[in-house]
Amino acid sequence: MSDSAAARPADDPEVARLRAAAEAAEAELRLARARAELAAAEAAAARARADAAAGPDVETTTSAGEAAPSRTSSTRQPAPDAEAPLTAAQVAEIAAGYGSDAAALDLGVLVNGGPVASVRVRIPLAMTNRHGLVAGATGTGKTRTLQLLAEQLSASGVPVFAADIKGDLSGIAAPGAESEKLRARTRSLEQDWSPRAYPTEFYALGDDSASGVPVRATVSGFGPLLLSRVLGLNATQESSLALVFHYADEKGLALVDLSDLRAVLTFLTSDEGKAELKNVGGLSSATAGVILRELVAFSASGADGFFGEPELDVTDFLRVTAEGEGMVSLLEVPNVAARPELYSTFLMYLLAELYEVLPEVGDLDKPKLVFFFDEAHLLFRDASKAFLAAITQTVRLIRSKGVGVFFVTQTPKDVPADVLAQLGSRVQHALRAFTPDDAAALRASVRTYPASGYDLERVLQELGTGEAIITVMDERGTPTPVAWTRLYAPRASMSPIPAGDLAAAVSASPLFARYGSPLERESAREILAARLQAAAEAREAAERAKRAAADEAEYARQKAAIDKAHAEAQKKAQREYDRLLRGTASPRSSSPSSPLDDLLGRGSTRTILNGVIRGLFGTGRR
Repeated sequence: MSDSAAARPADDPEVARLRAAAEAAEAELRLARARAELAAAEAAAARARADAAAGPDVETTTSAGEAAPSRTSSTRQPAPDAEAPLTAAQVAEIAAGYGSDAAALDLGVLVNGGPVASVRVRIPLAMTNRHGLVAGATGTGKTRTLQLLAEQLSASGVPVFAADIKGDLSGIAAPGAESEKLRARTRSLEQDWSPRAYPTEFYALGDDSASGVPVRATVSGFGPLLLSRVLGLNATQESSLALVFHYADEKGLALVDLSDLRAVLTFLTSDEGKAELKNVGGLSSATAGVILRELVAFSASGADGFFGEPELDVTDFLRVTAEGEGMVSLLEVPNVAARPELYSTFLMYLLAELYEVLPEVGDLDKPKLVFFFDEAHLLFRDASKAFLAAITQTVRLIRSKGVGVFFVTQTPKDVPADVLAQLGSRVQHALRAFTPDDAAALRASVRTYPASGYDLERVLQELGTGEAIITVMDERGTPTPVAWTRLYAPRASMSPIPAGDLAAAVSASPLFARYGSPLERESAREILAARLQAAAEAREAAERAKRAAADEAEYARQKAAIDKAHAEAQKKAQREYDRLLRGTASPRSSSPSSPLDDLLGRGSTRTILNGVIRGLFGTGRR
């Protein structure tokens, strides 16, 4: 045993497992490279035999089916870009796999050393609703692939929806510009190219009407799950928000914009509203406070303009022109970096709305709509389990509604495995492997492809711009052979259209009259404000009545006390009066009257005495 082997911790099963896995991966890599070298050697030997059999001055055919240059005239056929990795049999297998006569989208031609123009790589039109993935590092041509697919879908009568992240997809509304570089590419691919524009409708999130027809959603339509994703709420807060939405639905409170939701949350944590959710668990003030703070921050980022009415009718994406061409709907989101979660979640909302409103149609000859989900990694980043489950279910089921979904991202690892399992078409542009994690992701991606004559781990790092490794489903639903493909050039402009032309197209759109101006109607905020106002007025009235009743009671008490005191004083005064009368009364026998009586008279004397007594006891007129 060697010293290094003796030093290994043989009693650690995890280390042993990892070592075995590493050795297996290394052996697999050596085997793949050996197979690639063998295929290249076989192809070179076949070409040499063909050249020897053809003679020195006869034009020959390569193993890939291309016309090879003769020995006397090298100008008839350009030299191959690199040594051909495929044998003639493998080329024939690829040609048969993509050779269906059914309606299809032409992506490009096979590359086997150089372009093999006779072998076209295609996606059957009926299979575009089986979903797909367009992946590749930045600058490898993903956007141009998206444009190529959108153009051919539109020409085939299939409407398209795509998000225009950088603005350069807007050029699909204008004819392409011919150049020497473009002519050289199209000649080498034998592409029948001519410039043309495609019918395009521009949309914009919120009230940015200069960029497109405003797209809005009501908070109720957006729903608690998607809103929780945008706000970054945890599971507890998400369930509390769902309870608030349930309450609003039950009470007929329309949640049109974010202010409506804030009003409902404020009401449910107020003295008047606390009892409303008591029977279903209630809403803690702390949780409501977190949600309200997130809503305030969300509004401050400019999200208020995305919520409101009129709400977009997603069936507007399914329009076809009078000439039978599908409308290309572009959502202009050039500032996606500022609100990545809102962008990705809003696209998921549109997809979920399509699933809700479209009827079941089963398998069609061509889809009703193809939905391109650009920058798809933003959708899945930091997503909750519930959110991922909802995405997976939507992608799985929406195919039966006649909608195909293509995710566009940098690497396949950006898309969860459960979603990747639903995808039928793969267009993989070049991948980079600068870090160990990148290399591991590259190897994992290679293992997901069917067996082929390529050393995919090497080829995926060597693909040129506008080249991709492609495998799709044929019309029978069987995966096609893996094909190194040089993609056709789009026919529309690959540059953004001028801002003035875009604004003119938006203002001329028939949808602008419907969605251009926001609407205001009575919603939860106004209903609850009126309810709170009525409750406040009722409280004030009750307080006034209570105070009035208290005042009446106090008045009655004081009056009773005054009356009692007055009665007692009257009695006392009467007794004193009677005493004085008794003291001053003359005997019953006739006797001369007193000088005073004679002077004033008996009545006057009594009046004076009464005045004196009432003044002494304070019982006079008040």
